[in-house]
Amino acid sequence: MYSSYINGKWTAMGENFETTSPVTNKPFATVIGCDAEDARAAIKAAKTAFPLWSGLSAEERSHYLIKVAEALEEMVEEIEDILIDEVGSWIGKAKFECLTTPKLFRAAADLAKTVKGYELVSPAGKKSMVVKEPMGVVSVITPWNMPLNLSSRTTSSILAVGNTVILKPAELSPLSGGWVLAKAFEKAGVPKGVFNVLLCSKQNVEKVGDVMVTDPSIKAISFTGSTGVGKHIAAKAGGLLKKVSMELGGKDAMIILDDADLDIAVNAAVFASFNHSGQICMGTKRIYVHEKLTTEFTDRFVAKTKKLGYGDVRDLNKPIAPLINETQIRKIDEQVIDAVAKGATVLAGGKRDGMYYLPTILTGVTSNMSTFDEEAFGPLVSIYVFSTIEEAIDQVNASKYGLSGAVITRDTVKGYEVARKIESGMCHVNDGTIYAEALAPFGGVKNSGIGRYGGQASIDSFTTTKWITIADKGIQYPPAFME
Repeated sequence: MYSSYINGKWTAMGENFETTSPVTNKPFATVIGCDAEDARAAIKAAKTAFPLWSGLSAEERSHYLIKVAEALEEMVEEIEDILIDEVGSWIGKAKFECLTTPKLFRAAADLAKTVKGYELVSPAGKKSMVVKEPMGVVSVITPWNMPLNLSSRTTSSILAVGNTVILKPAELSPLSGGWVLAKAFEKAGVPKGVFNVLLCSKQNVEKVGDVMVTDPSIKAISFTGSTGVGKHIAAKAGGLLKKVSMELGGKDAMIILDDADLDIAVNAAVFASFNHSGQICMGTKRIYVHEKLTTEFTDRFVAKTKKLGYGDVRDLNKPIAPLINETQIRKIDEQVIDAVAKGATVLAGGKRDGMYYLPTILTGVTSNMSTFDEEAFGPLVSIYVFSTIEEAIDQVNASKYGLSGAVITRDTVKGYEVARKIESGMCHVNDGTIYAEALAPFGGVKNSGIGRYGGQASIDSFTTTKWITIADKGIQYPPAFME
């Protein structure tokens, strides 16, 4: 049995709920769920812990974050198994997540030492300073697809700058998205109340989420997930004048220019389209190929895609993972069926095998098809043809999303120019759309989010800016006020 972690203790007061493994399609874990009262208790604990945590030196907070990283490294075998069984991670993806997550905490440990203000030249002769201060208690709500990594990415930097945290992982990934981290924080000896985890069933998610947004003690909200839920949270938080940082959905595009190295293009397209079976927000969903290269690229892309193995997530040679649940399979299948009915052609995949959906490539997709601009959170990608760079950029930018982008070209100067014109929060030349670095600003534009994570961007997102002036001598006010 697994439970929430509040004020340094494992709580066991709510109703049980079960998670289902997409690998076996059978119950995986029994969890003691939390409710709104537990959420309020966690917020109270975090508020109480805030003065102590924010009052520590940067070196002291760094010490604790490094301890968390070390604890995660000690738990790696257990975490890999949980990632595989709970969310259907292919073992290669699970190993990657376990390798990169401790690095996020180590990067945050360094980040804590870089929170700096600056001085201004005051025309009044005062000492004029701008300082960065922690905000207080921050709510963090994370998704199931990269549960450990995404919970850690946000949490580590928020704590580094002196805030305390309430984390609610997705109800589909309570262990890998929250429980694992709580165990690491407990092992690291982080003071009680600094980091709290709420494991919540689907039945209670709205009530718990509402408290995490509306409680007066919550000063900011970090959300990673669907655009629809993000808009709902942002609307509620905006009415309360609370700061939000959100990474939302994507319909990410790759542009393959006429001078592209096709080895790079095909490899990048296969990886970015089908890693974790496309269940990644920055996965490639649209590929725009210059007419000169369309036939050769498509033939090679389809051939390589059809060779991707599946059926055993613990086999490093079978990278295609099961989809998280029946709902996601139906959503992908409905988009494919709709596209085919309206004239699209399936070049690969287009069908399921148990909990797996075969990597699917479509061509002939038009604007009247649901997959044209709806996010496809699965192994589904469409190929489009263009004749001019301007045409490709216009088509890419017509989407309501703008998370990540990619440009493949031998002319890196041209690639940079195209990347600048793509409406996205991130863009990579001669790489796929899936790429992140701990200290780089990560986030999107349009319906893909607001705010950024990573490095200085995290400092800006999760601190307040205060202006302080000091006058060595009294100020000379107008004589009328001095009588």
